Amino acid sequence: MQELGLVIPYWVIVLIWLVKVILLALISILLAWLGIRVLDALTPHIHQRQRIGESPVATGLFIAGFFILVGLVIHGAITALTAVTVPILGYIFDFRTWGLLALSFVISLLVGIALFHIADKLTPRIPFLSVNKSPVAVGVYVFGYLIFFGLILHAALTAPL
Repeated sequence: MQELGLVIPYWVIVLIWLVKVILLALISILLAWLGIRVLDALTPHIHQRQRIGESPVATGLFIAGFFILVGLVIHGAITALTAVTVPILGYIFDFRTWGLLALSFVISLLVGIALFHIADKLTPRIPFLSVNKSPVAVGVYVFGYLIFFGLILHAALTAPL
């Protein structure tokens, strides 16, 4: 199998790198979608999709959070450390990086959920479920959640392992 390096034209290396960036971004977006499904399962009393659609401000916050998530994922995929002296297919389909991404995501999600529940228990006078009373509050809540996922995925992509 041919390896990446000085014997391959620069434009081919850039094209191969671009394929890897796109694959990492797609995998990350899939993980973020799974994270949103987890949010739906963890907070069944907060109807995010319905409430966000009731307010243009909430919708704007959701879209802004989504763009920040995608920006963090793309930045992480572009700056992900990889060796370019491996076989081309090993470079594109780097299952070690994919596994680290998935594992980091799951661990960070579990730690985030645990910390959220601890904060909820430590602040009994702040009813977290009251965000459901306002579409804008739900939009801000989901906005923060999307940024949380973007940061988790960015950290996993740029981990120096």
